[in-house]
Amino acid sequence: MFITLAKDLKSTPLPVADDPRWARIVVRDKSADGQFWYSVATTGVYCRPSCPSRRANPVNVQLHDTLAQAKATGFRACRRCNPDGPSLGAGNAAMVAGACRRIEQSEEEPSLAELAEAAGRSAGYFHRVFKAITGLTPKDYAAAHRAARVRQGLADGASVTVAIYDAGFNSSGRFYEKSTGMLGMTPTRYRAGGANEDIRFAVGETSLGAILVASSRRGVASILLGDDPDALVRDLQDRFPKARLIGGDRDYEALVARVVGFVEAPRLGLDLPLDVRGTVFQQRVWQALQDIPVGGTVSYAEIAERIGAPRATRAVAAACAANAHAVAIPCHRVIRKNGALSGYAWGAERKRALLDREAGGSAKAADRAYRSSRA
Repeated sequence: MFITLAKDLKSTPLPVADDPRWARIVVRDKSADGQFWYSVATTGVYCRPSCPSRRANPVNVQLHDTLAQAKATGFRACRRCNPDGPSLGAGNAAMVAGACRRIEQSEEEPSLAELAEAAGRSAGYFHRVFKAITGLTPKDYAAAHRAARVRQGLADGASVTVAIYDAGFNSSGRFYEKSTGMLGMTPTRYRAGGANEDIRFAVGETSLGAILVASSRRGVASILLGDDPDALVRDLQDRFPKARLIGGDRDYEALVARVVGFVEAPRLGLDLPLDVRGTVFQQRVWQALQDIPVGGTVSYAEIAERIGAPRATRAVAAACAANAHAVAIPCHRVIRKNGALSGYAWGAERKRALLDREAGGSAKAADRAYRSSRA
């Protein structure tokens, strides 16, 4: 009798409200999509876990391990979450990736209306989704891509005129209006490797070792961490081989003190104009990193998803490694999917120390809020 009773208890399913999967439906967990489905008797539909529809009463909900089981109920597929096809998030990521390719392959910058029409969305919706995924507006993405093409043309030895037209500018006048903002200097000086560019710098000391902060006319161009101040200066020279390096005065040392203060107490915040130089892809990654709150962490795969390039996890890691703005662009907040720290350009111990001092209850709450806002 005892054995029979035990078998009956084992075969009795948990009430839906007590099933761990229900909690994932409540928070609309996108990572649960494809792992199970659920149907709602009162509405006669079946959904994916991340469905944005009004939450059903768990009494009326049935959970299904497979899509076939959900269809077998005889209910119809929910029109909001499309459980039979790709999720809204995946569809949007594919839409934005297609728009990026369209921008990159166009001779002239496509308008917002043209991009939205090609995607089959309204201009307002397309603009919001594009910026949420890439961190840039379509116009800013196009400008960054064209700037990268100009930089590549100049680096390959093309004349300024050839580089301008190869990048899609139909007149040199339009290019020169924007050239300093795009390159940080005139194209002729850029082609010469930054010759005669002034870079101010100063070295400070933190509990994590030496820190060097360097600025161009546009903003902070490098924040470097290390053990040896002289090695940091040599690193700066390698990054700007033809620039004039100028030691910072008292006013500039005050800027360095702000950066040191942020390293020691991250919740103070750090709002500095940055001179960020990189490829379009790198800038998309670095923008996504700046959206991670103090105390939060994300994986390389998550960043790849958020910039619309889910298969580019290794490229994301490479972009993090190329970051020249320690703490200001917080690549230390990116970890492996399994929670391991992975590498860090300025040492794994510094990465651990930065994360440890950023950790705390309020930081975790901020992280949850950030993840929710990106859902």
